[in-house]
Amino acid sequence: MKNKKKVNEQELEEVGKEVELPQNDSTDTMGPKLKALLADDIKDAKKKKKSRLGEMIAIFAAHNFYASGITPEELRTTLEDLGPTYVKIGQIMSSRPDMLPDNYCKELEKLRQTVRPIEGAIVRAIIEDETGKDIDEIYSEFQDKPLGSASIGQAHYGVLKDGTKVVTKVQRPLIEDLMVRDFALLKKLAGIVNIVTTKDGGDPVLDLVTIIEELEKVSMQELDFRIEAGNTKFFKENCIEDEAQISCPTVIDELTTKRIFTMTYVDGCSVAHKDQLVAQNLDLTQIGTAIVTNFVHQILDVGSFHADPHQGNIMVSEGKPFWIDFGMIGHVSKREMDLIQSLLLSIINHDTEQCTNVVMSLGIPTSQTNRNAVTQDVGIFLDRFGAASNIMEMDISSLFGDVIDLAGKHNIKLPGSFTMLVRSVIALEGVLEQLCPDINLMEIISNKLIDNMKKSLDLKQKILDIGKDILGAGKKSVEIPGLVVETLNGINKGRTKVNLSLSDTEEPMYQMKVFIKDIVLAVIACVMFIGGCILCSVNVQPITSLGVPLIAVIFMVFSCALGIYAVKNMVKKKKKKKK
Repeated sequence: MKNKKKVNEQELEEVGKEVELPQNDSTDTMGPKLKALLADDIKDAKKKKKSRLGEMIAIFAAHNFYASGITPEELRTTLEDLGPTYVKIGQIMSSRPDMLPDNYCKELEKLRQTVRPIEGAIVRAIIEDETGKDIDEIYSEFQDKPLGSASIGQAHYGVLKDGTKVVTKVQRPLIEDLMVRDFALLKKLAGIVNIVTTKDGGDPVLDLVTIIEELEKVSMQELDFRIEAGNTKFFKENCIEDEAQISCPTVIDELTTKRIFTMTYVDGCSVAHKDQLVAQNLDLTQIGTAIVTNFVHQILDVGSFHADPHQGNIMVSEGKPFWIDFGMIGHVSKREMDLIQSLLLSIINHDTEQCTNVVMSLGIPTSQTNRNAVTQDVGIFLDRFGAASNIMEMDISSLFGDVIDLAGKHNIKLPGSFTMLVRSVIALEGVLEQLCPDINLMEIISNKLIDNMKKSLDLKQKILDIGKDILGAGKKSVEIPGLVVETLNGINKGRTKVNLSLSDTEEPMYQMKVFIKDIVLAVIACVMFIGGCILCSVNVQPITSLGVPLIAVIFMVFSCALGIYAVKNMVKKKKKKKK
């Protein structure tokens, strides 16, 4: 790797002088009790606010990555030296392969720094500040020892006055001020520090300016616990089909604010503790099947899924699995799922053209994307899966990983939703491998995909059958003008005799012309409708939110309008004739 730009420490200091730090101060909203408990921390934070830039520059200089490029290991150690805020940033980055190359993500997964827990007295004071109530008015029992402690917050067990067992997550005091300040400095410094690394060919690999802006958005969301609470409620209402099989905590709204989040307590153990589950004589296959079946339901039926399904986020209580921790929820569109189905089918059929279309459609090609080169690499990609006679035989981790690598090689920017989905599937595979290796994740996913495809094909077939019936009627209608002409010619040549008693021959002839015109319009409407049905099964851009090509929608809407117009005219004339 080489750098696009080299700078020195003096340039960093010059940029630092131009940075205007945000003036927000969370101490303004603190109660007197909490301020007194945090007096030393507040004083220390004010000192560091003035020296933080120098501290960051010293760390950058010590690692010297702006002169030699950022290796995965150097990025991890730099974040560790910058402190807890940056450890959190690194943890977020480790789960975003759409932002960082895979080797960087894997290195950042090593960030497992033990964070100093918040004192119990401070935790209680924060809860009292946020609720406006004394702690004893809320809980009949509250444990000062945390269940877990992280860089942004920590969780505590408690029992409400009504006997409900809960977990209250409390945000670290002053952490928001620190993160807001650090991001302001980072965004300014990133424009000067050698952040962009390139391949030998000049293609950008890592642009930290873009990454920092994205991380700031994600981190600010994590600092507002109401967002995680909203995710939890959405998940419970939409992603849990049968609570007898699998569930998740319930949000306690009256004890949830921006800085505290309270939910019902799951009294059990993580699926990571397989020995404990076995000791309880639980059916691990049943538990694993419930987890996978629900996960597939989240993706294919709801379009929203738990984006961090590692072992620590799946608990088992009374023999039933529970999803916890909804800081990250992924979303996938119907169009993306249709493309994934097409991808799997193209691999089974070894269809290079279709597979190339899917890869190109999944992401956004750039001016550097060469379709012929993509097709050539897709052929190599398909050869690796050539032995797969059906979807169940595929290694989904390798398959999706190769798609991401293929897109990256040809400068096709995949959406974050797809890469997040891939990472979630791989994480869940890891859970199953440890918990119940006999379960085939791809088999369950593929069975669901096949069912969905069958339903889709059945619906399309019904539409086509209706269209064929209409077209058949239309074809018969087309014969009417010919028969009319033939009859008129016969009359003209004397071969046909017609006994008519008409008071006015011009009016019937005019009505006949109008009737023929309406029939022709109806036939055109039928043909356009059939064309629209056929286009529904073709991957033509642009695609609507319904997952079908826009041109197909236009055809069908126009044909329906034209058909209704023609039928109304015929009915109207028929009524008029009766009168």
